[in-house]
Amino acid sequence: MYRDEDGCWVVECPSLKGCISQGKTKQEALSNIKEAIAGYIAALQEDGLPVPEDNFETFLVLV
Repeated sequence: MYRDEDGCWVVECPSLKGCISQGKTKQEALSNIKEAIAGYIAALQEDGLPVPEDNFETFLVLV
């Protein structure tokens, strides 16, 4: 999650290529990405395509 040049919060779902959403607040962005993920998966299923599995690792590094 990051802020864009307009100050909106942007959220991406790396497991679903191109699945990106945004919101004016972090909470709104998270709510919007949940809807986007559900819609993305529904579209894949309607087309008879497989839902990709997670294939990445995340790390939190504090400096």
